[in-house]
Formats: sequence, C-alpha cells, structure tokens
Amino acid sequence: MKAKHLRLLLGDQLNPMHSWFEKVDSDVVYVIAELHQEANYTKHHIQKISAFFASMADFANQLERAGHQVCYLTLDDTEKHQDLPALIESLMTNFCCESFAFQRPDEYRLRTQLNTMKQQLSQTVVEVDSEHFLLPFEELPSHFQQATHVRMENFYRYMRKRFAILMNGSKPEGNAWNFDANNRQSFKRSDLKFIPKPLIFDNEADEYLQRIKKHNIKTIGQESANVTYPINREQSLSLLQFFCQHQLANFGNFQDAMTVASPYAWSLYHSRLSFSLNCKMLSPAEVIQTALDAYQNSAGAITLAQVEGFIRQILGWREYVRGMYWANMPNYAEQNFLAANRNLPDFFWHGNTHMLCLKSAITQSLEHAYAHHIQRLMITGNFALLAGISPSQVDDWYLGIYIDAIEWVELPNTRSMALFSDGGWIATKPYAASGNYVNKMSDYCKGCQYNVKEKIGPNACPLNSLYWNFIDHNYDKFSTNHRMSFPIRNWDKMATEQKDEIRVKAAELLNNLDGL
Repeated sequence: MKAKHLRLLLGDQLNPMHSWFEKVDSDVVYVIAELHQEANYTKHHIQKISAFFASMADFANQLERAGHQVCYLTLDDTEKHQDLPALIESLMTNFCCESFAFQRPDEYRLRTQLNTMKQQLSQTVVEVDSEHFLLPFEELPSHFQQATHVRMENFYRYMRKRFAILMNGSKPEGNAWNFDANNRQSFKRSDLKFIPKPLIFDNEADEYLQRIKKHNIKTIGQESANVTYPINREQSLSLLQFFCQHQLANFGNFQDAMTVASPYAWSLYHSRLSFSLNCKMLSPAEVIQTALDAYQNSAGAITLAQVEGFIRQILGWREYVRGMYWANMPNYAEQNFLAANRNLPDFFWHGNTHMLCLKSAITQSLEHAYAHHIQRLMITGNFALLAGISPSQVDDWYLGIYIDAIEWVELPNTRSMALFSDGGWIATKPYAASGNYVNKMSDYCKGCQYNVKEKIGPNACPLNSLYWNFIDHNYDKFSTNHRMSFPIRNWDKMATEQKDEIRVKAAELLNNLDGL
C-alpha cells in the first residue's frame, strides 16, 4: 500500500462526522493503532482498555466499509516501536507519504509529543481541529487565563446565550439560569422500584483481553467478557435515546443521590454517555439537542429542571473543564495547595473497607469502571481530601479506573474539585464534608458499622473527626476564605477538650487508613 498522506486517529477521535471522511481519497491512509504507551502510561481498568480497543477496531471497520484506506495496528504490530513518533516515522517511510496530519489531541501530553515530531519529520506535518467541542479551541484564551479563578456559572450563562439554548430572547427559560437547588433529592424507599434497568451492550471482548494479557499490560478492576458500553455511533445513539426516554425525567431530581438498595444502584438515572462523548462517537451539540427535543415533546413529563441539570453538565461543565485544563497545563499537574502527601489506602484497589460509602463506590468502580459524579466528588474524592492523600496518587487512580477518564477532563475534576489542590482556580472552597452529607444524600450510613452521629469513640464515622481535623490542619489557609467562615466559626466554638479528642481520634485514623 502506498499513499501520499498519512492521517492519525487516536483512540478518542472516533468521530465519523469529521470532515476528513466526507470524501474517499485513494491518496490518504488512516492509521488507528493500539499503542503500548497509551495502555501503560497509567494502570487502567481492564474494561477501559477493552472498550477503547473495541471502539477503535469497530471504527476502522466502518471506515474501510466506506471505502477509505485504513491501517489498523494491534499491540502485536506496534510492540517493536518505542512510542507513537517512532511508529509514525516508520509508517511514513513504508507508505512513501509526503505529509502527516493529526487531529488536535485533547491531552497536553499527546499534543506536545506530536508537535515535537514536527521537527523530526522532513515531510509536511499538519494539525487540524477535532470538530467536536462547542467552543472553538482558539477562543479558549479569551475565557480562561492561567492560574486564575473562572466562575463556571458565568461561563455557563455565556454559553447558553451564545448557542441560544434554553433561552427566551436574552432571558433564560423559566427566568432562572439553573435549578441546582431543586436537584438535590435523595431516594425514598418508594422511589427505588422506579429506577430503570440500564441499557448495556454485549460487545465481545475476548480478542482484546487476550492481547492485553499477552503483552503483560498491568490493569486494575474486574474483567468482563463483554464491553457493555457503546463502541460505535449506532450504539451511542441508542444509549442517548434510552436516556431521554427512561431516565431524563428524573435525572435532575436524583443526580446527586446514592443508594445500595437497588440492583441498578451503579447506574440510577445517569446517562453514562461520557465514554461516547469523550471518544467523539457523539457530539455535545447533538446530545444537547436530543435532550431538548425530548423535553419539548414530552408534554410536561420532563420538566425544565431535569433537562437544564443535564444540559449544564454538557454545555457548561464539560466545556468549562476543557478550558481550565488548557489554560493551566502543564503546571496543573503539579498543584498541591494543601501539601497533601499521604499514600492512597490499599482498599482503593480492592474495596475491602468497613466504611460502606467507600466500599460501595470503590467496589462499583472496580466492577463497572464507572461511578457517577457525586460518588467521585463526595465519596472517594472527599475521603482523599480529608485524609490528605497525595494528589498525584489520586490522579492516577481516577485516570485509570474510570472508562471515561481522559486527562483533560479527569485532572480539573480531581485536582480542583475533589482535592482543592489548586487553591481555588475552579472551586472557591474545598468540597469537604463530614458523614452528615453522606447520610443526607444516600442510605450508605444505615448499613455501615460506623455511627454517623458520633465524632469520637471506636464506632464513630471516620469522616467526622477527619473533617474537623481537616479544618484544624488547614486553619490558616481557610481563615481568610469567607466561604469557609461557617466551619471555621464552629471549630472556634468547640471546647479545647473536644478539639483535642478530635485531633487524637483523627491521628489514630490517619495512622491506620488501611484498617478503616
């Protein structure tokens, strides 16, 4: 095979609607490759790697059926190449190519690697847009500046106006920009029977599992014989339609809720479209429009609060974290405002802990490579924040365990939202919580051996003393933050003896995190 032009498609660039594919060109060959550097840069969930490989193979087949020339390479084929640039150099020679083109990677690491390659190749190298996000890449600097707090709500309102979504002229539909205050319900027992069975898929994974094992790729999580997530656009559209038909009507109400009392506790009313979106099998614009259509055609069955809560995650948060990521890389990955340095407890890798909230969220993550945003932020993230776990270790865990985790979206959520490691670039206060929050938003505490009402004592919920110890340990950093004035005042009001008891209890826990 010979071709004048080589075009690279990364594993998260599976967008069949890209302008590259509008016409078949015999002078172009597309390369899609299972790369050792991508499988090994962190320890991924085995279902995550399987899902990426299955999606890439399916996309390669789609392109070939459409008449495009495709070079699909497995781990067997790429093993001899040190990294991606070495592979590309070899392919350029083999195909006698005059030019190399790639879609702009969403990860700083990969974009740097490919741009550096421009100096190494004698042929023409071109970077093009991935044609996925709503806000053009070149406009990011006008909204996001390095090491600077950007209020998500302001950005979200700008995006609503710019794209005329849920707007009545210049005013928001319903005369409110968001309905977040309405969307904080927990499950009552009567709600549980209505939680829908999730739509999952049966994409065979055996071929990919065998290859992962053959090449000794180190993984975490529970193996699955099938990739249960969408691996192509058709399946992704099915999942989107399922969400709009069966879950959107209650999405907002229960988007923060958690339970152990349902066989579908891992999925609830969440769309689970993030893998399809992040791999670009779906575009954010069409996801938003499909949800809007469902809302407008539902005859009131889907309320404004439900659809707005969902759209805010796509139009607001997803676009926002992308902007914050690119404004602050590469320094983002070095932020550690709270000087956290403890090791991640061993139970994050197996889920064996007496804390039912952590056990549930971690076990679910290991089983499904998925947890919803509150489980990530307010269960595993909150614990890591209160326990002072090293941000780098937490980053690696989140990046590896979740099927939708790609650094551009994982890093801001971990460093900024969960761990407050940036000191306030995104969140203006740490999202720290005692056991009371977990008890309010879930039924975890009811079946836990720890008592959520107690701060000290052998059966006290560890989150309680860890929370107040966190306030005490970071007192100087928080004392000038007006959003932390309430917990600071409550700590100040405590008797010296009570403070000392909390400090002793917290120290006991922190010295034995693996035993919790």
